[in-house]
Amino acid sequence: MSADKQPNIVLIFTDNQQASTLACYGNSEVHTPNLDKLAAQGMLFENAFCPNAFCSPCRASVMTGLLPSQHGVHSWIDDRNMNEWPQNWHALDGLRTLPAILQAAGYKTALSGKYHLGEPTSSMQGFDYWCTMADGHVRSFYHNRITENGETYDHEGHTVDFFTEKGVRFMEEQVSAGQPFFLYLPYPAPYGHWPATREEERCRHSALYDDCPMVSVPREGLSKASIDAFLMRQKYSGGGLDYSMTLRAPNDLPTLRNYYSQISMVDDGVGQIMAALERLGIEEDTILVFTSDHGLSIGQHGFWGHGAATFPANLHRAAHSVPLIVRHAPSVEAGKRSATMVSNMDVFSTLLDYTEQPNDQGDMVVASRSLRPLLTGQPDAWGDDAVYSEQEETRVVRTQKWAYFKRFADAPSNPIGDELFDVELDPGEKINLADDPAYADIRATLEKMLSDFFARHTRAAADLWQGGAPLQNSERVEFWRDAWGKDWEPVYAYGDS
Repeated sequence: MSADKQPNIVLIFTDNQQASTLACYGNSEVHTPNLDKLAAQGMLFENAFCPNAFCSPCRASVMTGLLPSQHGVHSWIDDRNMNEWPQNWHALDGLRTLPAILQAAGYKTALSGKYHLGEPTSSMQGFDYWCTMADGHVRSFYHNRITENGETYDHEGHTVDFFTEKGVRFMEEQVSAGQPFFLYLPYPAPYGHWPATREEERCRHSALYDDCPMVSVPREGLSKASIDAFLMRQKYSGGGLDYSMTLRAPNDLPTLRNYYSQISMVDDGVGQIMAALERLGIEEDTILVFTSDHGLSIGQHGFWGHGAATFPANLHRAAHSVPLIVRHAPSVEAGKRSATMVSNMDVFSTLLDYTEQPNDQGDMVVASRSLRPLLTGQPDAWGDDAVYSEQEETRVVRTQKWAYFKRFADAPSNPIGDELFDVELDPGEKINLADDPAYADIRATLEKMLSDFFARHTRAAADLWQGGAPLQNSERVEFWRDAWGKDWEPVYAYGDS
């Protein structure tokens, strides 16, 4: 690649996947040869985490470099209420987004996959090509309503194959035109939730797992926190979704095997993208990033699901960790692994760094950090080896040694406690040390790190801990009304605050 040529960018997302469900992260039961190959060709991050263990907030953070308490998306965008949304509503309107920045810099930009940040039949600002599915909550891998550049139609095939094909075609067209491109390929798989993972249709990798004992999925007793969250959701969710799977799935072998087969489908799609880059002669001209929106507990801590599948919310490693692999032959030495604490939100600043685009969001301090020093062998330039996240009433800081969960304490009817884990001695995060006097100084240090970080990275209107509101949805409406009054509710837009 010449020094003055902008790199092409392919950003591949999976949906609901903790890092340990890939072979290159140590899982001996899952079949992921293409991702193993990608890891051998680039850098694998062993301690990559998400800014929130929900789908929509993490996608918003990667697109903007901001935390939920800045961009305002704190929960999944609930498309069951789409008929109530403002016309052509998109959650990130008014913010500088990755596709819009790259489009302004001369890139052709494409979304091929799951969107889940607003109205799917109209394009989010910044995308030249738009191909997405109607539902953010994936109800099927095979039967979906698709919108492609304004045309809406039904597609019956597997969505991983479909969106991969559309992505490859987009790349071919840009190479033919000599145009740098940004392809955002967020697969709606492996997902892991019902009804999708209970479909009777078998994918071409299902047979790999027919006799798999699934010993990589822990069978633990149900946690009280998961049952409390289930009861809360049943009371306030409005119906339409089967939340019982958060309690039942770890002991449902068809669900487990389906989930792993969908991971192999994703791996297949990644392999097709890698082959296309090689065939088109742009392998070394392209930054290829593979990650997930957030983790997913697959039985760890006595539940199946994401951060809000318990009350209080959790950001245990299972729901918090994500795979993150970056390949860029001109700058990244093949086969490297990094143990530094990073976030998938850092992809935003990394890609702006490589493309030499301004990294700012007006009055808000961008929380994302460029991974480039780590990718290019300059770890001393990285800075603080800690990562921060939030899940409505829970804020988290992780270091190499500690994980500290700080809970919002001012909801009078819902007192909840903090949690502190020594992740070196207790990697399963089972022993809560928060109230042990021997760890008071450690807790105080971590609490100050959290308070200092969120003092820099909040927007008053979006900061739930200061009475702000989330965009469109909250998993904890009654909790926040307990804290801020009965009139508290989500909104669709903010003013200038």
